[in-house]
Amino acid sequence: MRQIVLDTETTGIDIKLGNRIIEIGCVEVIDRRLTGNSYHQYINPQRDSEEGALEVHGITTAFLADKPLFADIVDDFLNFIRGAELVIHNAPFDVGFINHELSLLNQQQNYIANICTVLDTLVLAKKMHPGQKNNLDALCKRYDIDNSQRDLHGALLDAEILADTYLAMTGGQTALLLGGSADGESRDAAASLPRSVTLDTGKLKVIKASNDELAAHDSRLQSINEMTEGKCIWLSGKN
Repeated sequence: MRQIVLDTETTGIDIKLGNRIIEIGCVEVIDRRLTGNSYHQYINPQRDSEEGALEVHGITTAFLADKPLFADIVDDFLNFIRGAELVIHNAPFDVGFINHELSLLNQQQNYIANICTVLDTLVLAKKMHPGQKNNLDALCKRYDIDNSQRDLHGALLDAEILADTYLAMTGGQTALLLGGSADGESRDAAASLPRSVTLDTGKLKVIKASNDELAAHDSRLQSINEMTEGKCIWLSGKN
């Protein structure tokens, strides 16, 4: 399954006031593993950001002046996300702005609902943690996700953080699985070396799970399956 974790930054929160997208960030997840493949683009909105929005993302009009228009990047962006399940925190906001940009280009045929499915992690978090704060910062704290670099909002950084958070929320793998690591190849290689096991230590004791433990395990898998709308990979062999 291919998922794209997506975030945007905008000039303001209200489309009706002419606000536009200024940044898109996406990271790719395939079969619940981060691939390292991403899409990131700053966009010239041809207008200033509202003061409140500028305080959130810090992206100035001067910085965006030489960036491409949405019309210039739309094909690359749509090609990256097409056919995937989009994972977005507060999806109506981002989807609404993307569809608005597409409508300005008379590309209603490419509205998100026509080319992707969407999973809203805010809705998921509210189901899992009713009555609690469920913004991205609160979820990072709850799931021990490092967001120390998030002084200001940024679409790509927020997408990366959301990917880790989503995978932690749904009990999955958050490691980046590539051929090697630029900053830790030797450490990773050492960790992956086979270790010898001596057989002269006597018979190993096998401790089997109790019926209660097996039931609790099965209950946990069913809970994950419900939260992910039937996509729990550990139940695939049972269904």
